[in-house]
Amino acid sequence: MKPRISVITLGVDDLERAVVFYRDGLGLPTEGIVGTEFAHGAVAFFDLQAGLKLALWPRASIAHDTGLPATPPCPTNCTIGHNVASREEVDAVMAQAEAAGAVIVKPAHATFWGGYAGYFQDPDRHVWEVVWNPQFALPD
Repeated sequence: MKPRISVITLGVDDLERAVVFYRDGLGLPTEGIVGTEFAHGAVAFFDLQAGLKLALWPRASIAHDTGLPATPPCPTNCTIGHNVASREEVDAVMAQAEAAGAVIVKPAHATFWGGYAGYFQDPDRHVWEVVWNPQFALPD
């Protein structure tokens, strides 16, 4: 398999609330909710970086489409890492997320491996790590 991951989809309980958090709170670009004319089709896409999108799709729609039973969310199943260029940027993104309604799970702090990171949860309890890693070079 060639690594061609192009969409990360998060299941949400309230699509409109989630769009407000990511668009208005975090400033991610989107065309808004599309596909409302289809049963289980309403979804919102956000441009992240070249070739990668974030999709928000109702949990009930994911359950319907996959045929899997709907289950309670589990915030420790997966995290999303957002790498930034400095400690100051970690603090700024954490503050932006909190102002948008995120819950700070773990405030930004120096890590044992020499970086700086913090965790927040979005309104649907997805866990994001905002991290500065001095070993990672970020693309422009």
